[in-house]
Amino acid sequence: MNLAAAEGIKLMSTASPKVLAAAAVIVPIAFAALAAGSAGDPATITVGVSQAGFQLGIAPILALAMASITTEYRYGTIKATFLAVPRRGSVFTAKTAVAAVTSGVLGLLSAFGSLAVAALVAPEADLALDTEADWRNVAGVAAYYAIAAVIAVAIGALVRHTAAALTLLLGYAMFAESLVPAIPGIGVEIHRWLPFNVGKQFLIGAPDPAAAHPGPPAPPPSTSLLNPWWALAYYAAFALILLGIAVVTAKRRDT
Repeated sequence: MNLAAAEGIKLMSTASPKVLAAAAVIVPIAFAALAAGSAGDPATITVGVSQAGFQLGIAPILALAMASITTEYRYGTIKATFLAVPRRGSVFTAKTAVAAVTSGVLGLLSAFGSLAVAALVAPEADLALDTEADWRNVAGVAAYYAIAAVIAVAIGALVRHTAAALTLLLGYAMFAESLVPAIPGIGVEIHRWLPFNVGKQFLIGAPDPAAAHPGPPAPPPSTSLLNPWWALAYYAAFALILLGIAVVTAKRRDT
């Protein structure tokens, strides 16, 4: 517990994580306001539309979580951390837990803030959370961001260099996955099992048939074939396996 508290203090002791945290909340909310304000017909503003900005909020979330580990490698303070706590697994567990919880809280703030702003800008829109799919689409952003943070910590621990790790992960999450379906023959099938695409399945990939607005969700649904809850389990398992690889690697090269 003391280790987690110390990691929390370290994470928010500089300005950049605070800026990233603010961006993770403000950017999706601003996008929701823009989407609601630009819609001509209030009936087109659904819960899914109000949450479309989560894809923009993922970038600062990944950067924030990654900085929790790469900053220590950059400034050499990781040596002091490992001297104070020789068990590498405990250090990574604490860092990951703090990053994941912080990201989850930011996800809740951005998701419910986006819903509230959309309702304020377009009061005639039906934005009630009437179905399980609606609740997943909103509250599920917390889980999506938290698991993304675990992936970011793992990549940061493996790569160590902030710019390189951030370029790799943002490039993959924001662009590379969406380009995979263009690979002739096998691209579509590969894309079904890529982590962020599968994570989207939990949020928006299988809308409830009883939803008030049965039209296509916004943003476009995932191509994964998994049930939404199995998709969440797959997404989480991928993140934990990647974190395990990072911990094993750190134990071998930092001894």
